[in-house]
Amino acid sequence: MAYKDKIVMSIGGSLIFPNGGIDTKFLKELNAFIRKQLAKNKNRQFFLVVGGGTIARHYRDAGREVIGHELTRDDLDWLGIHATKLNAHLIRTIFRDIAHPYIIKHYEIIRKAHESVVVAAGWKPGWSTDYDAVLLCEDYNVKEIINLSNISQVFDKDPKKYKDAKPIEKISWNNFRKLVGDEWIPGMNAPFDPVAAQKAQEEGVKVAVLSGHDFKNLEKYFKGEKFLGTVIE
Repeated sequence: MAYKDKIVMSIGGSLIFPNGGIDTKFLKELNAFIRKQLAKNKNRQFFLVVGGGTIARHYRDAGREVIGHELTRDDLDWLGIHATKLNAHLIRTIFRDIAHPYIIKHYEIIRKAHESVVVAAGWKPGWSTDYDAVLLCEDYNVKEIINLSNISQVFDKDPKKYKDAKPIEKISWNNFRKLVGDEWIPGMNAPFDPVAAQKAQEEGVKVAVLSGHDFKNLEKYFKGEKFLGTVIE
């Protein structure tokens, strides 16, 4: 089947594996939401790109504690990549009856998947799953990414540090990149990572940042109604 309505969704690992362990409430809500959207539109195909979250940080901290000093960037990235694969396999298991049987993890091989759900994980050191989501857009000719994370909007500065931080409803790629810089740092906590932002701008891809804890709000986005979030384009 040739799907016309392809949706790339980048799912932050912190939604799947926050500090307290796996968030089954989120996974149940994601499962119900995706299946509901597919029931409404048989011509829709979801690409779910899954992040590593806190599980990657646990491994990073354990490695640092054992060897007594900071790990290399490659080591940090590989721990993160394997964390994304573990989370991605959990997501694929949840959608196993309708999902492509293999996790996309080699982005130079374009798999023309015919299933309505395709799950992807991390690939190379130096790239986040945000970047991988942009690569999928390039491969499948998609011009939009829905970025689900544990924040509801992008702010003009870190709201955890600055009480006067202001939420942003819409921002250009140029201005967004001024906020996050140009360098990828393993485990960095940015709304959309700097290297991915540069690639998205080059490809003309729009990104909508929304909270993964509010599926009613996400439904508003799908319906084209006013929603809480940030659009970067």
